[in-house]
Amino acid sequence: MASPSPAASFDSESYLDMDLLRLLTCGSVDDGKSTLIGRLLYDSKSIFEDQLEAAQVASLNRGDERVNLALLTDGLRAEREQGITIDVAYRYFATPRRKFIIADCPGHVQYTRNMVTGASTANLALILIDARHGVIEQTRRHAFIASLLRIPHMVVCVNKMDLVDWSEEVYEKIRDDFEGFAARLETTDISFIPMSALNGDNVVDRSQSTPWYDGPSLLHHLENVHIASDRDLIDPRMPVQWIVRPQSDEFHDYRGCAGKVASGVFRPGDEVMALPSGLTTTIESVDVGGEAVEAGFPPMSVALRLKDDIDVSRGDMICKPGNKPMVTQDLSAMVVWMSTTPMTPGKKYAIKHTTNSARCVIKELTYRMDIQALQRDESATELALNEIGRVNVRVTKPIFCDTYRTCRQTGSFIIIDEATNVTVGAGLITGTND
Repeated sequence: MASPSPAASFDSESYLDMDLLRLLTCGSVDDGKSTLIGRLLYDSKSIFEDQLEAAQVASLNRGDERVNLALLTDGLRAEREQGITIDVAYRYFATPRRKFIIADCPGHVQYTRNMVTGASTANLALILIDARHGVIEQTRRHAFIASLLRIPHMVVCVNKMDLVDWSEEVYEKIRDDFEGFAARLETTDISFIPMSALNGDNVVDRSQSTPWYDGPSLLHHLENVHIASDRDLIDPRMPVQWIVRPQSDEFHDYRGCAGKVASGVFRPGDEVMALPSGLTTTIESVDVGGEAVEAGFPPMSVALRLKDDIDVSRGDMICKPGNKPMVTQDLSAMVVWMSTTPMTPGKKYAIKHTTNSARCVIKELTYRMDIQALQRDESATELALNEIGRVNVRVTKPIFCDTYRTCRQTGSFIIIDEATNVTVGAGLITGTND
């Protein structure tokens, strides 16, 4: 491990404007999600020749008349055989302006839990709508989940416009229907793009088929959407992952609290507090890869070298004395249930929140959400697979959290079945029920 050097030059603006956009595609079955991603990869020249050749061979074997670009993302044999997406597929590509990580999410209702997994880290959601069918139940379901998971940007791709003769009237009706539904959601940045993913219209380049559309192509929008301000830089939080203690004579006195900055900014000289002890000290240096930097921002992984040798260990939280997270054993949360075994109040589970682990019990199911009608079913007694509901949870020890609205990292947790060690639920903290 290299000795920490004096603070290296660190351009905070460049870091916060990191040219990395995480996005997911979602929508109903056969809306063209995988085809759209394949088209993005193909037209932006972001695939290798052997990948294209493999897709060509697979398309020929399937009897397709042209190269099926969806095969660039549908990698599972079952997906190719059925022509559907089953699991979340991640694809990476880059343009001169930005890097992208795309999560191709399944459209079937039974794979809603997979969609939640892909949405948990996304900056932007692509909601695909088949122009022939308009806004349907699964469109509403995925838009609601994207809003619930606080994805700040949403692009509604009205796909297969070529099959409705590029009708502006059809496009405007779909836009009005979606906006009417989205008015009840918390997503504020919504854009609409008419396109044909199969033919490439308005995907990478503007199409001549839509003279009535004066907006950008999809790729142009993705390259220019502003995401730097989406990060919470107000509330400093760093869950401690590990205590760095190099076992060597040269660095025997080095001790750093390592972790991923969840939110806020940490700088040398800042006064900080460690929870649960409540002890305070100051930051001596912020180190990245053995080099001291001027500041730590989300989502940097850093080691905070503290002036005083206070008691800090894995699962603790470093914050500012005047800006502390909630410390509680009683949580109120929205839960997406991911198990075929229903969630019933009174059952005990394990819970993992940031780097902290504990046991918990689901005390109460307040209501189950009817996503289609956006109404609460307060008579519900359990949550089945892929259902979403509001619950009260009691944890065996205090955890240090924020509401999910404030910070996605410290405001979320997973529920684990202790008998099987399987993740059975994902929770979004809405507050405490002390």
